[in-house]
Amino acid sequence: MNDEIFDLYMQAGKIAGDVLRKGAAKVRPGVSILDVVVYVEELIEREGAGVAFPLNVSRNEDAAHDTASAGDERLFETGDLVKLDLGVHLEGYIADTATTVDLGDNPVLVEASRVALDRAVERVRPGITVGELGTVIQHEIETRGFRPISNLTGHALDQYIVHQPPNVPNISIQGGAVLEEGLAFAIEPFASTGAGRVSEKPRCEIFQQIDVKPIRLASARRVMESIRNRRGLPFARRWLPVEKTDIALSALLRNHLIRGYPVLADLPGSRVSQHEHTLIVTADGCEVTTR
Repeated sequence: MNDEIFDLYMQAGKIAGDVLRKGAAKVRPGVSILDVVVYVEELIEREGAGVAFPLNVSRNEDAAHDTASAGDERLFETGDLVKLDLGVHLEGYIADTATTVDLGDNPVLVEASRVALDRAVERVRPGITVGELGTVIQHEIETRGFRPISNLTGHALDQYIVHQPPNVPNISIQGGAVLEEGLAFAIEPFASTGAGRVSEKPRCEIFQQIDVKPIRLASARRVMESIRNRRGLPFARRWLPVEKTDIALSALLRNHLIRGYPVLADLPGSRVSQHEHTLIVTADGCEVTTR
């Protein structure tokens, strides 16, 4: 990683941290989810950056991948546990960060994922394995009486790539990848009152282009043209041309040109908290870009 790339990661992280705090302040009972999503995504662009992926707004047992749909009428409600997960990029170099807003009474659950993140960050330096980070995360969450979500992980980042190996587990594993100087990656602990494992729900509003090849359906071609400048970064259904969008997406999925990201949830009625930072491994520790 050269100095120019390092600076882009740091600048993207500063924007992401500032926007996340402003977005979280908007989350209140009775407020429109769509309004908050639009506010955050437009704020990122006003700051001169790009939206790396649609703002994730996942509530209660939903851990990840929910976002507003076009015309979404849902409101935040008293008692909700709201995860905001946002991505910012500058020239493709990404800052990925998340926080939990508690509209109910879940202070210890929120603390569990936050402290797990803080303690894991403290351990980061060259030579540490991702398994050691998972051990720290699991310990902090279980000490507070909750379960880490075992099938969600942190991940490395690269230019226009949000998720790539090595993955950072939220549970203890033996060994795993060794952190090296210059690695940009995200740590994102999830603490749950449920089973500690997520599964897919039918709702899917986020997609990603995974291939380029000809397709006959005109509406599908229009969608592909509209997402070309994403360069493979995820996009939201609500960003697309309205006419025949669902038909186009179905065709693109069948032809393996895009993939969907269904909402991921723990057991119904459970609660999940999440916190996340992006880091760069340095010679003697790390730089947290998203504080």
